[in-house]
Amino acid sequence: MKKAFLQLHIAVFLAGFTGILGRLITLNEGMIVWYRLLFTAVTMWILFGLMKKLQKIPFIDILKITGVGFIAAMHWVTFYGSIKYSNVSVALVCFSAISFFTALFEPLILKKKINWLELLLGLVTLSGIYIIFHFDTRFKTGIVIGLISAVLASLFPIYNREFLKRINVETMLTWQQTGGFLVLSLLLPFYLQQFPIENFIPDRENIGWLLVLAWFCSVIAFQLSANALKKLSAFTVNLTYNLEPVYGILLAFAVYNENQYLSKWFFVGFAIIAVALLIHVYLLFRVERKLTEHAAD
Repeated sequence: MKKAFLQLHIAVFLAGFTGILGRLITLNEGMIVWYRLLFTAVTMWILFGLMKKLQKIPFIDILKITGVGFIAAMHWVTFYGSIKYSNVSVALVCFSAISFFTALFEPLILKKKINWLELLLGLVTLSGIYIIFHFDTRFKTGIVIGLISAVLASLFPIYNREFLKRINVETMLTWQQTGGFLVLSLLLPFYLQQFPIENFIPDRENIGWLLVLAWFCSVIAFQLSANALKKLSAFTVNLTYNLEPVYGILLAFAVYNENQYLSKWFFVGFAIIAVALLIHVYLLFRVERKLTEHAAD
């Protein structure tokens, strides 16, 4: 059990490290995601193929997963764009708005009853982001792009739950990375017309960081989460992933000293978001306890 908790927290830490790498890699956001998907997809095909974990699925499912993979790819493009237009801390604070958009879209997509309390807590999170947006005008563009990223990030996990009812997670993720890469490749010529680059092939340093992003923050983080899920409940895994923005922001403070360049309104807004997160965690624990007691009866 302790080993599973350690693996899970390492996975969340690696996920939080993506923001640090997004600022460290000097490519624009589109090229970061294109190379990340390329390296991740190739690695997954080789690794999961050797492990014999890839299953055959109908072509219609491949098309559906490809569509969701493109949504995930655009989430990453906008997430790294938010970093480029603001900083890592602001982008991760905007990412925390995923709770509001999930509470809003999940009932609409899956035809479920709206959880008004989760929606209210999501609105509290948005109010914290609004305070930062309103009082610190330096990051307005980055915040808008970051909120678009949160909208996209809330969508693909909802669809993934439906896929996982009939497709194993290795197959789904491999096709998702591949599909996202293929669609992004089709759009790349138009993207590069609007955002031209000097060199298509990254230098050695950027390639090194891109491989770290693909191998450690994608493939290894996924494997650690999957291993932890064998010992821990899905509830515990999902709850722990709420720490991703916290880990990422603390890393940004440590690596880039971003806390020195943020106004007091950032910390006011982040405090409001943190309170909403803590209340959400408490409510989730209450639900889990009731389910456990009911199962025991």
